[in-house]
Amino acid sequence: MKKIFQNLIPYWKSVLLIVLLLVVQAYCDLSLPQYTSDIIDVGIMKSGVEHIVPQRITAREYQEAQIFMNDDERSLWQNAYGEDGEFYWRITDDETALDQLDEKLLTSVALTYQLGHTAEADFKDMIKGFLAENPQTSSLSGEVNRMSVEEIGALLHMKIDSFEAKDENGERAVYVDMRPLMEKLITDGQMNGDMVTEARASMEKMIDAIGAETLHSMGTSYAADCDRTAGLDVDEMQMDYLWKTGGRMLIMALMMLAAAILVSFLAARVGAGVGRDLREKVFHNVIGFSNSEMDQFSTASLITRSTNDVQQIQMVTAMMLRMVLYAPVLGLGGIYRVAKTGAHMEWVIALGVVVIISFVGLLVSVTMPKFKVMQKLVDRLNLVSREILTGLSVIRAFGREKTEEDRFDTANQELKKTQLFTNRVMTFMMPGMMMIMNCLVILIMWIGAGRIDTGELQVGAMTAFITYSMMIVMSFLMLTMMSIMLPRAGVAAERIDEVIKTKSSVADPENPAVVENVQGVLEFSHVNFRYPGAKEEVLRDISFRAEPGKVTAIIGSTGAGKTTLVNLIPRFYDVTGGSVTLDGVDVRQMAVRDLRRAIGFVPQKGVLFSGTIASNLRFGNEDASDEEIRLAAEIAQAADFIDEKDEKYDSYISQGGSNVSGGQKQRLAIARAIAKDPKIFVFDDSFSALDMKTDAKLRKALGINLKDSTEIIVAQRISTILHADQILVLDDGEIVGKGTHRELMKNCEVYQQIAYSQLSEKELKGVE
Repeated sequence: MKKIFQNLIPYWKSVLLIVLLLVVQAYCDLSLPQYTSDIIDVGIMKSGVEHIVPQRITAREYQEAQIFMNDDERSLWQNAYGEDGEFYWRITDDETALDQLDEKLLTSVALTYQLGHTAEADFKDMIKGFLAENPQTSSLSGEVNRMSVEEIGALLHMKIDSFEAKDENGERAVYVDMRPLMEKLITDGQMNGDMVTEARASMEKMIDAIGAETLHSMGTSYAADCDRTAGLDVDEMQMDYLWKTGGRMLIMALMMLAAAILVSFLAARVGAGVGRDLREKVFHNVIGFSNSEMDQFSTASLITRSTNDVQQIQMVTAMMLRMVLYAPVLGLGGIYRVAKTGAHMEWVIALGVVVIISFVGLLVSVTMPKFKVMQKLVDRLNLVSREILTGLSVIRAFGREKTEEDRFDTANQELKKTQLFTNRVMTFMMPGMMMIMNCLVILIMWIGAGRIDTGELQVGAMTAFITYSMMIVMSFLMLTMMSIMLPRAGVAAERIDEVIKTKSSVADPENPAVVENVQGVLEFSHVNFRYPGAKEEVLRDISFRAEPGKVTAIIGSTGAGKTTLVNLIPRFYDVTGGSVTLDGVDVRQMAVRDLRRAIGFVPQKGVLFSGTIASNLRFGNEDASDEEIRLAAEIAQAADFIDEKDEKYDSYISQGGSNVSGGQKQRLAIARAIAKDPKIFVFDDSFSALDMKTDAKLRKALGINLKDSTEIIVAQRISTILHADQILVLDDGEIVGKGTHRELMKNCEVYQQIAYSQLSEKELKGVE
């Protein structure tokens, strides 16, 4: 995890912008359920009326509304309105002020509404009680049940309004508006303040039983009735509210879409940048590796690390920026919104989260070990594939196709089995998540239905609660999904970091020595060398001096250490004992770039790069002119076959030089070294693919054109080095002979054996 986050440091500005955009996206996402709730609860259920204080009210309603208000409430009510003829207008539209009025006046307004919507049976019970308390009318109380509302009004000498409306069961019922009666009783002195307070307390008990949400609904219904009575078009107000809320939802949805698109774009860009940086770091470090480090990491493993592993990091980085940063914002915002719904079902969400974490934890514990094994199996498959493709011609020549197919199939099947196991286990993820979420929804609806029935919760609030619950669960789901991907990416990050942190054993010194005007005097002084991790030394006490204008040849049996010796010159390896000097300066004290610039190295296996012949010859000297590369080709005896091609020096060379022969490849590699124009030439058995005639011509051309350079030639054929100024005979890592051909034929038994195995005694005497 730490390594993955460290890769984001160069992109901190983009990450900060992504976080801000995710906050915007989460805010919009969390706002939508509330708007849905408002449309249901306010726009539909409450006719678009948000507050219990009407916008306009008749003078009669204005007075009747104050029946159950205490002095403080009455003061708030009166300060909220201004008189305009027979109507009173609400003089404030500030949402904060209106919310305060809703809170302070809710009980008295609901009481007033309840008084104006008293069921006929309750109305008659109240009248009976009122008549029974008065000695003059107590005899009439028993007749009330048989009287109509109009007859009761006539009995009380006033008009009492009644109307039909649907009851809580949806059936038609008769309701009575008792407000005029209550106001008359108070005005006539038949009800005093204590009686009003007692009536308010009695009705408050009844209202408390129906729940706060129902109480607020009664208040908004009262406001809608007052607005309608005062001549306002409540239907138009409702449509205005729905259009306004719907418009806000649309704006929020568009903002959320824009934020999501920008986040995806920036996250993908950062992920691609991280991938590019990692590939660049890996490649830059690998380019500087000595042969020791290349032996430590196989080529197939390095390819896997710079492709598959980097791709894992890139993908996880992009997803992490979109999901890991978004999930906490969405989850915390959802919890806050859930608390505001007042549903009091937070324990349901907690239960769902615990179940999800337990379920995902079970899956992760089963699959995580397999994810770590999978990367190693990918390495192995790449290694086998590379070996087979590289050695395809050899495989065909030896008829090993079936054996190699089986070897590849074994590696492929092991990877497939591991991938299938992880995939099969993870297939339980989404069905399991959907099952848990659906069960969670059912539980919320079951509990919410009971709370709606008691008036403690509204339908829209429950809808919002379900949506917020899903958001919270989804945020935890996103985190758990990433918790599966992050460990696998962590393994990839460690593998990449291992390559990046591996320092080359061949490095520049802090203060490199500078050799002005390199002469090319090369000297080995008591050199020993042991490969990293090996117990035995490959080279022991090697000492010789190679000078400009002279040819130093190295010969010996296979495995004698010839290639290892010349690899010490350009510091492909560093000596483990003694020293190698150039013009008297230890090569380890020189900058690697300066040292290698002075050397023209032709490896044992000629390597060409895709491009043209000219681009390959200019590989060591980009500024070489056409004449210079043509001369280099002539010296290397490559000009003839180049001129035979239709496009001459612009002829295409395929990857690895597969469209030219072995001898042509060697000659082009030699020409490439010559075009570099170095002071030291190292030919590591570079004439082995040449016929005797071409070999002789090439050595003659080298002697004429490179007479001021130091030449070191590793050869297997005696004929190649017969005329060398100095011949070193290697046997089992030691120099067992040093001198010219004539000298070695007299005093070096190993050289004599090699010479007699290749040339006849007559041929050898002819040379001498």
